[in-house]
Amino acid sequence: MTELDAEVNPPAPIGLVAAEVETRIADGRINDVPTAPVRSLRDIIRANVFTPVNAIISALFVLILVAGFPADALFAGVVISNSVIGVVQELRARHTLNKLEVLNAPRAHALRDGEQVELQVNEVVADDVLALRAGDQIVVDGEVIYGTSLELDESLLTGEADPVEKTLGDEVLSGSFVVSGSGFYRATRIGSEAYATKLAEEARVFKLADSELRSGVNTILRWLTWIIPPASLALFIRLLNTEDEWQEALRGTVAAAVAMVPDGLVLLTSLAFIVGVIALARRKALAKELASVELLARVDTLCLDKTGTITTGDISFGEVAPLGPATLEHIGAALGALGASDPNPNATLAAITTNFEAPSGWTADAVTPFSSARKWSGAHFTEHGSFYLGAPEILLGDDDAPEARELMSRFTEGGSRVLLLAQSDHPYAGEQLAAERVPVALVLLEDTVRHDAPEILKFFRDQGVTLKVISGDNPQTVAAVARRAGVPGAEAGTDARSLPEDREELADVLDNHAIFGRVTPHQKRAMVGALQSRGHVVAMTGDGVNDVLALKDADMGIAMGSGSSSTRAVAQLVLLDNKFATLPRVLAEGRRVINNIERVANLFITKATYAVLLTALVGLFGVPFPFLPRQLTLIGTFSIGIPGFFLALSPTSDLVRPGFLRRTLLFSLPAGTVAGVAAFAGYEFLRRSDDVTLAEARTGATISLLLMGLVILVMISVPLKPWKVLLAVVMAASYVGVMALDPLRTYFELDLPPQSAAPILLGASAIGGLVLLVTPTVVQRMFGPNQ
Repeated sequence: MTELDAEVNPPAPIGLVAAEVETRIADGRINDVPTAPVRSLRDIIRANVFTPVNAIISALFVLILVAGFPADALFAGVVISNSVIGVVQELRARHTLNKLEVLNAPRAHALRDGEQVELQVNEVVADDVLALRAGDQIVVDGEVIYGTSLELDESLLTGEADPVEKTLGDEVLSGSFVVSGSGFYRATRIGSEAYATKLAEEARVFKLADSELRSGVNTILRWLTWIIPPASLALFIRLLNTEDEWQEALRGTVAAAVAMVPDGLVLLTSLAFIVGVIALARRKALAKELASVELLARVDTLCLDKTGTITTGDISFGEVAPLGPATLEHIGAALGALGASDPNPNATLAAITTNFEAPSGWTADAVTPFSSARKWSGAHFTEHGSFYLGAPEILLGDDDAPEARELMSRFTEGGSRVLLLAQSDHPYAGEQLAAERVPVALVLLEDTVRHDAPEILKFFRDQGVTLKVISGDNPQTVAAVARRAGVPGAEAGTDARSLPEDREELADVLDNHAIFGRVTPHQKRAMVGALQSRGHVVAMTGDGVNDVLALKDADMGIAMGSGSSSTRAVAQLVLLDNKFATLPRVLAEGRRVINNIERVANLFITKATYAVLLTALVGLFGVPFPFLPRQLTLIGTFSIGIPGFFLALSPTSDLVRPGFLRRTLLFSLPAGTVAGVAAFAGYEFLRRSDDVTLAEARTGATISLLLMGLVILVMISVPLKPWKVLLAVVMAASYVGVMALDPLRTYFELDLPPQSAAPILLGASAIGGLVLLVTPTVVQRMFGPNQ
């Protein structure tokens, strides 16, 4: 509504009194909001215990017991470790995030006994009178009972981005938020009856966000689920014709199937995500979903709102520069009156009113609060006419006051925020500017650049992230602040009023410019969309209601904890302590998760590959399976399981590249093939030797495959660091220790081949290792770019 004067608005409400609140609480008329869609303890246990991998391993455990070889059931321990670690880590993450969510939850401001009090959302009762202020999220449904120029954004509910004007008696819906104006509304529908709650009922099921990593891992598991049963059955049938007893055939089949199952891949993937979320939470960064950690690392373009991100957000009054005959006393009175006329001033107007008190004799009979879309506020005073305060480019006519424009340019180049105070004797037209306006004064405000902003922005530049500064302020002011912060391309700012509406043309402009001023909320949204149309992964930071649309559409919306509740509601990451310095850590955490999961996936898919290949070779040649289940458990522990755990949690800041699944397969398939062929070749040469027993041939195959596994471990650990080399050495030494201790050697049925077989074993291992070092690289160059 553009005007609400004393004749339209009823007397200011006082709200419920204490006795009325107690009555409603006793009657159960409270805002009992359904809990957020998170997994219960039962769901967490079920999700971590009853998994396809655990089901396959458990079935194989039963089969090995049926075959009469309980000592070979060592592999079943992975079911317990997967389940326990998964449950404990997810509960730990949930506990940590729940504590942070309390800090991030929206608040309600209710009138009770005539005074405004802050409430938790679930403390609101029926008929409560709640305040409406710019940036506030509507927490329950209600009816407007008092207001001034009230506009709401209902895009989160309807998808319609245009603000909706609200007048007395209009309904406001939970989930919407105040764009401009102020007022009060009475709660009419609360709890499960509220619109947003009803709308969400169908979707109130825990759902994981889309993730390239999770999708890739699930695809691999789906393929193996189809491969393992028929391959195992075919092998069992073949071994029945080879082995003397069916128990030995079943033993060999279980050994092959165990190796084909990537038993730790799902656990380590989830563990890396959870540890990443907890690490961010310790730094007061609230990630709404596990996949948020991954999204952060894929960002290649970061759009920054100047205020509250590059600057501290603390706006201070600078000075007034008169433009005409008006005295400083008259200018101060007008500014004080404008501030007093708005019951909910924004940060800019609040900074001005701290220096100018409300004068006597200035009665506002019509008020238009500030709007990011209009970029000005105004009021009409009975005895003094109309006054406007806002962006000089908007309030000045095309050819008006060249001296004002020159002065404004000088101030903005110095980095000051400049507003224009203008007066008009023409009739006040609400949200429409008066036909003629007379410049009265320029008002200078100062922003403080965060002390760590230059260092942080340099970090992003060094990491290959493109920076764009998108602000509603004057382009020259934005450019000056960006230069002080070290943003590349900040020699000049682009006025968003000149930007094209066509997406392709807008994308062209964004490719060539980095600093934008006088950007409207809808333009911010369009700019995010234009960048995404060019294949960019876009993060957007913001703290004000004018950032909500862009935050919602960005691949990663990042809100400040001190920002409006609406920005915190739509953002995927909330910096609760408002520390811009947290962002580099956020990016690093995401990169750590993605790069480490890829390394771990390479290990497990390589294992599955050589297991499938060995199954095929055994079936083709009709020979006993080269390994016992316990020997494959030994190989998997020292070359995959333990190293994978350390690699999944290790620090790394390597750049993230798209194409996780393709790149993993291009490495794992050739690496697994070479390892499988080398181990099988050595095994067959040894088995066919007259002086080598089957147990000795299997021991040789175990040594050969373990050596191949250690070579693969070193390859995926590049760039090598001392601790990674030490990890491989310790794993090799652990296997030597197993061979040196009689009880362990007996348990794993390891018998060293005779010395005469050493050249065969070492030759097969050496050739396999050399081929292994070059094959994955050659295959990647032949079949796909190393993205």
